[in-house]
Amino acid sequence: MKFFRKILNSLFIFLLAFSCVTPVSAKIDNPKTLGDLRANYNELLQEKERNDNLTEEAKAEIARKEAAIKQAEADIHQAEADMEQAEEDIRVSNERIEEMKVNASDVLLYLQQMKGTNAYVEYVSGATSMTDMIMRIAAVEQLSDKIYNTIDELEAEIKRNEELKKELEQKKKDLEAQAAEYQRVIEANYEKIDEYDKYALDIDTQVQAAKEQLDMYVNKCSANIGRIDDAVVLTECSNVPLNSGWLNPLDHGVITSTIGWRWGSYHNALDIGGASPFEGTPVYAAAAGVVSGMIHEYSCGGNMLYINVNVNGEEYTTYYYHLLDFNVSMGDVVTQDTVIGWVGGWSTSTEHGGYDNCTTGSHLHYGVAKGYYNPYTGIIRSNVITPPGFPNSKGYSFYSRNQMWHG
Repeated sequence: MKFFRKILNSLFIFLLAFSCVTPVSAKIDNPKTLGDLRANYNELLQEKERNDNLTEEAKAEIARKEAAIKQAEADIHQAEADMEQAEEDIRVSNERIEEMKVNASDVLLYLQQMKGTNAYVEYVSGATSMTDMIMRIAAVEQLSDKIYNTIDELEAEIKRNEELKKELEQKKKDLEAQAAEYQRVIEANYEKIDEYDKYALDIDTQVQAAKEQLDMYVNKCSANIGRIDDAVVLTECSNVPLNSGWLNPLDHGVITSTIGWRWGSYHNALDIGGASPFEGTPVYAAAAGVVSGMIHEYSCGGNMLYINVNVNGEEYTTYYYHLLDFNVSMGDVVTQDTVIGWVGGWSTSTEHGGYDNCTTGSHLHYGVAKGYYNPYTGIIRSNVITPPGFPNSKGYSFYSRNQMWHG
């Protein structure tokens, strides 16, 4: 049952994630103007409409696949039951053969003894006619023939049951092979989804994040330069502070998980934990910048914060997941001394009654990517880098954030 449930769950994730996460057309990952933000937002609205239609198709497909999986499961159970019955029939037939062989031996011995005595002669000579005598002789001989014929029939029955057992065993193997092949195809398609890490947002959250970012820049541009047309360059409205280097986002911690493939999906950041109790530990901006995205209580990542930063003239996006809570707002300019939030991951996890199913314990998911990225377009894997100052090494510990890491 678990095997088939795993197949169904994998199919459900594949169909919904592929329809909800995969962009239908390329978005502008590194927006420069208000027009870029508007174009992305409008594309997401269109994608949401397409997604609604695809979701209905996905639900119908899930229903069909669920029925097929249940039927395959029932067929395997029936094959197993038929095999057990065949084995029982073979056992019973073998017991009957052994009994018949014993009976045949007794009868033959009796006939041999009877033929050597007057009993046989008396039985045959007691016939009232020639026909009766022939019938009496034949009856004695047929008694042993019937026993051996019965044995032959039982042996044929055993042979048929053994052939049936082999057929059922092959049927079971074929059904299991079909299920395994079906799962392999699902997993092969699921690898396509892994181009978007497991923290990719569903379409509704993407639309909400895009709207919040667009509104933030519209307000800033209106207040700062008095323009909100498509040609407005975003940096004219909200200049990202320059940094000469990086600081650690925490006062102390240890890397508990590295960047790379993990449990079938791509992990796009360092996980940083610490001595218990770690939840509630202040999280600082690793570099001064502008808050460019905030995702609240998402099912995989929890409270997720994005900050655009500029270090030594290079643009980066820093991101912090599994926060217990935020201490900033959209569009805020933060410094390296700003507490942007607090470490979560324990009470926020679904395992402990929370909403985040991608964590089981308190830690910070800290990542850096080259370029300014919108949270709704996702972080492109090729642009993910190891956060400056850290090795991509599990077990690495640090005890201060005051050392300046030069980019």
